[in-house]
Amino acid sequence: MARDLHLMKLAMQLALKAKGKTWPNPMVGAVIVRNNKIVGRGFHLRAGLPHAEIMALREAKEKARGAKLYVTLEPCSHFGRTPPCVKAILKSGIKEVMVGMKDPNPLNNGRSIGILRKNGIKVRVGFLEKELERINEPFIKYITQKHPFVTIKVGQSLDGKIATRTGDAKWITSVRTRKFTHNLRKFYDAILVGINTVIKDNPYLNCPGKAIKKIVIDSSLRLPFDAKIFYQTDPHNIIVVATHSAPRDRIGRFQKRGIKVLIAGRQRVALKTLLRKLADLEISNILVEGGSEINAALLKEGLVDKIYFFIAPKIIGGRNAIDSFGGEGIKFIRSAVRLHHVEVRRINEDIWVEGYVHRNS
Repeated sequence: MARDLHLMKLAMQLALKAKGKTWPNPMVGAVIVRNNKIVGRGFHLRAGLPHAEIMALREAKEKARGAKLYVTLEPCSHFGRTPPCVKAILKSGIKEVMVGMKDPNPLNNGRSIGILRKNGIKVRVGFLEKELERINEPFIKYITQKHPFVTIKVGQSLDGKIATRTGDAKWITSVRTRKFTHNLRKFYDAILVGINTVIKDNPYLNCPGKAIKKIVIDSSLRLPFDAKIFYQTDPHNIIVVATHSAPRDRIGRFQKRGIKVLIAGRQRVALKTLLRKLADLEISNILVEGGSEINAALLKEGLVDKIYFFIAPKIIGGRNAIDSFGGEGIKFIRSAVRLHHVEVRRINEDIWVEGYVHRNS
C-alpha cells in the first residue's frame, strides 16, 4: 500500500507540471511500473495533446505488457479532442490499473473502470483522492456544474482597506507580494475586473508566459480603446461584458476589432448568466482582481469558491476609504460568510490567508 501511494504521488507530481496549462481539461499524470521498475511516465500538457496515459505508454513501449499503470484520474472512454485512452490501455497489454479518483465527467464517470474490468484488467480506485480533487477543483466544478471556479484575490491593509479615501492604492502590499500574486495568474484561464478598476488603475493584466483571457465587466461599454489591457494582447483574448442598455454602435466597434462582447442582463450585469456564458466558452477557472463592488456582488450571489487575502501590516483608516468588500453588507454576524480549510502563510511582513467559501447545504 505504501508503495502504491508513493507511485500515485509521483503521478500527481507529474500532473502538476502542467498546472495552469490544461484548460479546460484536468491535470493528469501517469506512471507505468513493471517488475518494480518505472518504465513509463507521462502527463497531459494541454487540451488537444495526448493524455497522460498515452504519453506513459509511448515511453514504456513493449515494456507496458504485463505492467501496472498508475493514473491520477480515471482514463477517458469517449472521443473528445483526442481518442479514448481506454482503448490504448487495452491494446497495450497493461494487466492492472490503479486509479487515483473516478472521473467526475458524466460522459465517463466509472465507465472506463467498467470497460477495463470486463476485459480482465484488475482495477483499484481511490488513492490520494482529496489531494487529487484539490488540484483539479476548477475542472470538477466546470464539468459537473457548468460554471467556472471563481477565486477572488485581495490586497489590503490590516483594517481591510484596498484604497484610501482619495482612491490611492499604490502600493499597499510589498514588492515581493505583488510579484508573487502576479505569477498566480498563470494558473488561471482568465482574469476578471470591473470597468472602474480599468478606468482608475489602467492595468495591463498581462501574465508571464501565457496569453490569458481578460474579462471586463462594463455595463454601458465605457472601456477606452487605448486602455493598457489592449497592449500586446490578441483582441480575441479580451471579453467585454455589457448589458442590453449598452450603445449598439459601441458594441459594433468592439466587435470589429475582434473583441468578444457578451450581453448578460438589462441594466446591470447578471453575474450568474455571465458565468454560464463563460463556461460555454470553456473558461473554467477565473481569478477576480476587481474592486470592492465586484467582490461583494459575486460573494452575495454565492458565486465565489475561494479567496486569497494578502494583508499588509498597515492601517489606512477613514470612513470613506474603500473596503475590500463593498455592497450593503450583512445585518447580523450569524449571516457572515465563513471560510473553511483556511491556510495562513507569510510573505516577508505581509500575511497571506486563503480559504474556501463555506456553502450552506
